Amino acid sequence: MAAEAPELAGLAIGYLVGSTAGGTGRHVRMLAGGCAARGAAVTVYGPASLAGIAQARFHVLDIGDRPRPVRDAGVVAELRRWLRRDAPDVLHAHGLRAGALAALALAGRPAQGTALVVTVHNAAPPSRPAAAVYAALELIVARRADAVLPVSADLATRLRRRGARVAGLAVVASPETTAPSPEHVAAARQELGGAGRPVVLAVGRLAAQKGFGTLLDAAARWQRRDPAPRLVIAGDGPLGPALRAQAAAAGTEVRFLGSRTDVPVLLAAADVVVVPSSWEGQPLIVQETLRAGRPLVASRAGGIADLTGMDGALLVPPGDPVALAAAVAGLLDDPREAAALAAAARRRAVTLPGETAAVDQAAGLYLRLSRPSR
Repeated sequence: MAAEAPELAGLAIGYLVGSTAGGTGRHVRMLAGGCAARGAAVTVYGPASLAGIAQARFHVLDIGDRPRPVRDAGVVAELRRWLRRDAPDVLHAHGLRAGALAALALAGRPAQGTALVVTVHNAAPPSRPAAAVYAALELIVARRADAVLPVSADLATRLRRRGARVAGLAVVASPETTAPSPEHVAAARQELGGAGRPVVLAVGRLAAQKGFGTLLDAAARWQRRDPAPRLVIAGDGPLGPALRAQAAAAGTEVRFLGSRTDVPVLLAAADVVVVPSSWEGQPLIVQETLRAGRPLVASRAGGIADLTGMDGALLVPPGDPVALAAAVAGLLDDPREAAALAAAARRRAVTLPGETAAVDQAAGLYLRLSRPSR
């Protein structure tokens, strides 16, 4: 990367982030740090958890996860003041709410002013009220952004229909990690209670999108197996109490780990990894599981199939606990199939883009959009 550092010299880039949940925060850190290393002047506007990106200025801006007109108007006014002062060549917003607020803050900009890029990380939620809000945000972003980067092909089709200037699919790369040591894996296995029992692992935010309610329904069907698999869920979120109550009511044994920073170790200690999402973009946990070479059962939702290909995972319909339970049980009953799936995951992982490819894509887009003003 050092050889390419001068390519963004003289370019000012802003990043606007509403939420760092899931992989969004890591993705923004990667882009902001990578572009700063290539000579760009980088400013980040977002929650305090994003502070500390090397070589980047930072302004705390709390967008929030739900529309609140009065607060949102204040956010737009504050962002507008910062943008007038910082005058970035490109503002890259992450998420539809951030993208819509950025569009409003940039309203009335001169023809040669700041270009707006919006990465759309997630598909529309299924519930009607939320879907209606999402559709309104899509229209604002589609009509006002200079370039849109959806994370999956279905999102790209949807946004094109709304008139968006889709600049290709966003390259979202999982963090590069080293394989954990056998000692760490053995310790994690003991912590998870997997001695003599298979471990089924799920990782993600405890929110409706991730489909953990479906996973608990599937896990209830495993209880009569001998030995019964140990279901482990790593992550926290608003549905934590409800999911714990669901498991208790069904008598399902589940280990809730809360938020963890040792996901690569947990993956290596698992017999099967499950991603039961109801809707998705490019979930980092899928990429991390493929790179770890673990057998994966996932929903055929959003961009998951684009990541796994035809044979990198067993794909089941979202929201179907019967199919999910059967897929997991099949892998636990057939070690050869599980080993073949793990090998296919490792082969698929070789084709996944890395961090350099993600920064290359963003840098090339920023340069194209900023040329008129430069």
